[in-house]
Amino acid sequence: MAQESVETVSVDLHNGENGNGNKVVVTGVTKSVSFFGLKPQVFVEAPKASDAVQFYKTVFGAEELKRDIHPKRKADHELPLILSAELKLGSSVFIVSDSSDESSTALVKSGGYSFCLETNDVETAVANAVKAGGAVVEAEIADGENTCCGKKVKDPYGVIWSICSGSKVVADVVA
Repeated sequence: MAQESVETVSVDLHNGENGNGNKVVVTGVTKSVSFFGLKPQVFVEAPKASDAVQFYKTVFGAEELKRDIHPKRKADHELPLILSAELKLGSSVFIVSDSSDESSTALVKSGGYSFCLETNDVETAVANAVKAGGAVVEAEIADGENTCCGKKVKDPYGVIWSICSGSKVVADVVA
């Protein structure tokens, strides 16, 4: 159940200002929010999202749940741009999109993310990824405390996938 409280929060940005010379003050009722899911979104260079979706379906066994095509781009392009293709991989869902504007193109080039896939057959998963155009980027992922062992593969669309044998179960987790 959401809790409500009244509070005033003064946030100082850039030496007490919001960049426009104004102090930022947030006042009002705040409610706690519970999230029920997280869907990472992968942007690939347009118009390669359709190929990326097929790669993830073929190599990782992803199931395509739905696909939304950019409505204004259908007539302009031989291949319509994908706004979002929602894929299910195991119990997780992620989104693949064509980068269709400057902001998403910057995301494609920025990197700094990867996905960890857990499987009981790391070698076959890596071999399938390489066969479909991926490349092993590191020989092994170290097997140490709170880590999993496996290999990292970069797919043809620039996404790094850590393919692991599964996380170790930690009995007492200290928060």
